[in-house]
Order: sequence, then C-alpha cells, then structure tokens
Amino acid sequence: MFTVAISIWTMQKQAFSASLGTAVLAAVLIHASMPPRTLLEQVQQSGELHVMTRNSATTFYEGPQGPSGLEYDLSKQFADYLGVKLEITVRDNPADILKQLEKGRAHLAAAGLTITDERAEKVRFSTPYQHITQQLVYHRDNDKPRNFAEIRKGSIEVMANSDHVEQLENLKVRQPELSWRENDDADTNELLDLVAKRLVDYTIADSNEVTLNRRFHPELRVAMDITKKQPLAWAFAKGKDDSLYQEAQKFMAHMEKSGELKRLIKQNYTHASNYNYIGTNTYLAQIRRRLPRYQLMFEKAGMESKLDWRLLASVAYQESHWNPHAVSPTGVRGIMMLTRRTAKQMKVSNRVDAKESIFGGANYLKIMHEKVTKEYGVKGKDQVWFALAAYNVGFGHLTDARMLTKLRGGNPDLWTDVKENLPLLRKRKWYRKTRFGYARGEEPVKYVEAIRSYYDILNWYLDNGKPRYAERSILAFQSSAL
Repeated sequence: MFTVAISIWTMQKQAFSASLGTAVLAAVLIHASMPPRTLLEQVQQSGELHVMTRNSATTFYEGPQGPSGLEYDLSKQFADYLGVKLEITVRDNPADILKQLEKGRAHLAAAGLTITDERAEKVRFSTPYQHITQQLVYHRDNDKPRNFAEIRKGSIEVMANSDHVEQLENLKVRQPELSWRENDDADTNELLDLVAKRLVDYTIADSNEVTLNRRFHPELRVAMDITKKQPLAWAFAKGKDDSLYQEAQKFMAHMEKSGELKRLIKQNYTHASNYNYIGTNTYLAQIRRRLPRYQLMFEKAGMESKLDWRLLASVAYQESHWNPHAVSPTGVRGIMMLTRRTAKQMKVSNRVDAKESIFGGANYLKIMHEKVTKEYGVKGKDQVWFALAAYNVGFGHLTDARMLTKLRGGNPDLWTDVKENLPLLRKRKWYRKTRFGYARGEEPVKYVEAIRSYYDILNWYLDNGKPRYAERSILAFQSSAL
C-alpha cells in the first residue's frame, strides 16, 4: 500500500512538472512572438540602427580605411554599444534630414546639427557632443570686413534651409540692409569652393567645416565669428517613446566620462588643425602637373598590394613630392625614398626607377600594414596610421612608443594616444627604458598627419570633377571598429 501511494505521488509530480514545463514553453513562445514594446527593443530585435547623415568631411565620407567622419565614428560606436549593425542613409541638407526623421525614415539624425530653438520645436536633441561657431568666410585678396555694415556691396551666399539662414535673419533685425542668396543646390563645402574661386564674395560656415576645408582652399580667410559657441547634437523624432533617446543619452555620458569622445574629436580634427596651409597650392599644382605621369603606376601598385592608390600617392608626395630622382642627406632615394636595405628586401634594383620604387614602397607598406594586425591585433583606422608611422620611423621604435604609452596609462592600440608618446623617444629619461632607444619621435607624428591631409586633398580634387587619368583602384583598407 505504501509503495502504491509513492507511485501515485510520483506520477502526479511528473504530470505537474510536465504541465509546468508546457506552460513555461508556451509563455516563452508567446513572448517571442509578441512585437517589441519600445523603439529600443525594436532596434535590438531587428539588429539594425538606421542613421541619417550628410556627406561631408565633418560627418561621413570614404577614407583610406573605409567610412570615416566624426558622425560616422560616433554612430558606429553607438551601434556597437547596442549590439546592432549600423545602416547609413545620406541626405543633402539638414532641413531634408529633419523632415525625413519626423516621418520615421531613420532612428536618429547624426549630421552635424546645431541646436536651435526652431529645430527644438520639431525634434528631440541629445546631449551635445561638440561646440562650434558660425564664421563669415572671405577670399584673402579681398579686404577683411570688420562688421556686416562693410559687406553691403558684396554678395553673401549660404545653404538654403540651414541654421546659417536663421542666423542671418536674426542679424537683419539690427542690419536691415543685410541681404543674401540662399543656394538650393550647394552645400557648405561647395559654397566655400565658390568663395575660393571668387564667384561669391562671402559665405557662412561652421568653424569645424572651415578647419577641414581650408586645407583644400588656403586662400580662404575667416573674417569673424558671427555666433557664440553653438552645440552640435543628434536629433530624434518626438513622441511618447523615448527609449532609444534615453539609451543614447547614457551612451553620450559614457563617451564623455571615458574620454572616448575627446579622442574621436582629436582623431578627426587634429591633423587638419596642424596642417600647413601654405603648401596646398604647391600640392594642387603638382597633382595637375606631375601626378599624371605616375598615377597609373600608383593604381596598379594599389591593386596588387590591396592598398588605396591615393594613399600610396600621398605617401610618395610626402616622401619626394613625386620626384623619382629625389635623394636625402641620409642616402634614401627615389619617389618612395627607399633605403638600400628596404630596396634590397623588396627586390628593387634601381631606386630611382619610378615604377620599381612605387611597387617596392607599396609592398613594404603592405608588410607594415599586415604586421600591425599580426603583432598588435590593431585594425581599422589605427592600423593605417600605425603602418605609416612604422614606414617612417621603423617598427621597433613604434613598438617602443606603444610600450611607453601603456606605461603612462594610455591605450597602445590607439594612434591618438601613441602619437602623444612618440616624441618622448627623443628624451633620455624615456628612451633609456626602451629596447630600440633614441628616435626623432615627433617626425612620424608629423609624417602621418601630413599624409592624412594630402590624402584628403587628393580625394577632394578627384571628387570635384577634375580629370581622372586612369580608373580608380578598389579600396582595400577594411574598417572594423571605427
């Protein structure tokens, strides 16, 4: 009897467990089939974050290692933070971007948008990530205006439906005679180009755009700031569901606290801020006169080495100004300025033969590029900058600088941190701690930043309707965690 009772109890327990398991499974299936409740959950369930932006040097463009620009870098990190894939949509101007955002065509807009009262009525802005001023820009051959009263005879042209128009309307209250033309077809970059060509007397541009564009147009000058510092921020559609917005706020707070936001801004702007504008006209003249002789060689070398030919051309310009017979006091020679040792390693028999030098230099840079990932595990943008630094100063000294970076609390995998420590290789206090010793560590820093600007200028020249002498090679620098 006792045994029978136990058996009955056991069967009841098993039945209860089975029914409980079925109920739990049913609940899981029901929950899985239910649509996500919040926008944040929808993004995470779909696995995609849709961001709308503009195509410009300050926001989003194609660099030597793939997609670049501060807005892209921030958006990519936010997508990684959410554990989803980033999807980018490009629109022409801020007004169109905000209109599309209100229609739900994107989850957020990351397009260098200044926070204004008029915009804040339509969209919800995140915590600012950068501050800029609006600047009046003119050509150096004109007299510098001290105020708007002095430019009444000149023509002002600005991008239509922009915050620059809004600012001019505010100024017109105090300067009734002020007039301007709104251009529906040109963005700020194109308007700066018109001023540089003296087709327009003045335009208004954000200070960050002026910084990057003056490398292309050294004849541009800033007359004055016409605003105080203005915040740039991401925009979100207004509505009851603010889950994605709140998560973005947490992300921005994390980026600020960790110092990553500051690093990204330095990564995108420092090389342009330090660029010597005086050399731009010479460089552009050499692009027109000298580059056509060698462009096909750069393109073929780029295809064989799987490197961007424009990057190779920028390296060669930094090395020799595209002079195949260049010789340095230390004995390096040719268009890529190869040492005897490197030339022998790359099987270059004649260093002053342009083709041999270009292909030899490309192969050597490819070795540096691959070694950076193999030895350091670094990919993306930093992989490119490290490879260039190693090309200039040697892999051993670069490794020493990474060691010093780590010793001083920096991140040895980030170029922005390592470039702060490379100059220490000149100081006995620091180089005595290293394996390879003394090096002129500030030179690779200047070297990398100059090449970055040369690449940007060449890219700008080719993308602004100038003749191409051969087909472009396929970009092979792949971006990972940009």
